[in-house]
Amino acid sequence: METPSRFYDEMHHEGGAYRDPYADYGAWFDGEDAARLQRMSGEAEAFFRRTGITFNVYGEEAAAERLIPFDVVPRVIAAREWDRLVKGIEQRVTAINAFLHDIYHRQEIIRAGRVPAALIENNEALIPQMMGMAPPGDIYTHIVGVDLVRTGPDEFFVLEDNARTPSGVSYMLENRETMLQLFPELFSRIPVRSVQSYPRNLHHSLAACAPPACTGKPVVAVLTPGIYNSAYYEHSFLADQMAVELVEGHDLRVDNGRIAMRTTQGYKPIDVLYRRVDDEFLDPLTFNPDSMLGVPGIMDVYRAGGITIANAPGTGISDDKAIYSYMPDIVEFYTGKAPLLKNVETYRCAEPDSLAYVLENLAELVVKEVHGSGGYGMLVGPAASRAELAAFEAKLRARPANYIAQPTLALSTVPILAEAGLAPRHVDLRPYVLVSPDGIKVTPGGLTRVALKEGSLVVNSSQGGGTKDTWVLED
Repeated sequence: METPSRFYDEMHHEGGAYRDPYADYGAWFDGEDAARLQRMSGEAEAFFRRTGITFNVYGEEAAAERLIPFDVVPRVIAAREWDRLVKGIEQRVTAINAFLHDIYHRQEIIRAGRVPAALIENNEALIPQMMGMAPPGDIYTHIVGVDLVRTGPDEFFVLEDNARTPSGVSYMLENRETMLQLFPELFSRIPVRSVQSYPRNLHHSLAACAPPACTGKPVVAVLTPGIYNSAYYEHSFLADQMAVELVEGHDLRVDNGRIAMRTTQGYKPIDVLYRRVDDEFLDPLTFNPDSMLGVPGIMDVYRAGGITIANAPGTGISDDKAIYSYMPDIVEFYTGKAPLLKNVETYRCAEPDSLAYVLENLAELVVKEVHGSGGYGMLVGPAASRAELAAFEAKLRARPANYIAQPTLALSTVPILAEAGLAPRHVDLRPYVLVSPDGIKVTPGGLTRVALKEGSLVVNSSQGGGTKDTWVLED
């Protein structure tokens, strides 16, 4: 029997033997020359640099463009583990979509007392202009990223939901392409499920949500804020992979009740716009009047059935971390069944008793902004200095409703290839989900993010994290 350790090592048993999902990879790894593996790691970095796989970091100098650090040791997930996760993800995404439809229509969940009215009414992510409107196909969340963490052999938790504009899928695809180029022999001896069909599936899923005004083959385009956006590489990559146009706001206009894009043959109507522009900047006539990133009048066209916007405006309310704390109730309310995937215990700082507990135990908790993302604006209590704890205590007292807190989880580890050999590092997983009237499709794998700093629990690339290829085994 294994002696339990604080952190679950996904690759190794306590005694050092490989766990079953890693058995074939481990046999290969043990036969490899360490110097060759280090050389391959360097080649991976060179490949990313040549390809231009970078992201921009806000708040730094304009030239702060970084490579996404990539580790060549894959994360391996057994088929039975993955199949169980997929059922939980499908259930959760179904509930999120139903929740959004309800919030923007009859609000039955509020009437039933399962979610407080004030949490919805006072939520900055709620879009009043979406009230009473049903998007094409009744799909609000066309693309979803569900962030999962693991704490034991059969213990997975949802850390947060990403239903606005989940990013990172391009890194999932490029990570796999890099591994295929560097280690082709691995894929001939280990049956790994493919992720390469994601762009095709994305295009199909978006086209299946075409608006009533579409009369022929749906025209899809990707709307980007432009080259200075932190995820611009991904916007360009996905447009290229789907063989659709990448457009900016100034390329579009309202034309005869449709949104049309400028082409060399004149303006051409768009049926489905995969937007990577936040709600606030989407339409200066409806939202921020100073926005130069969106399209004046696009919300009127949307409401009239002239275009599909993916994801639908207003989906951000389901990303709210205070709403997250009610997800077990939300899942049960709309599916009639208990959640298959657990939530992390969450303290809502807007509630006086919870705030008091959080302030008393700040050094042991992780505190997050309810609308935060990318690892910004959060506190990891066990890693914080006294000064940082004191500063965050002041923030909590000033704006308690802006924060939630969670216990510091013992995240599982997967080894990285360090100079001295394998070294354990904490990881999370973001599977990507496509939703359309044709059903829900979960890409087998997703993006594994890894905290490259020893002992760190923060995996976000903006905070120094890296990525791994994620292998879901066939059987």
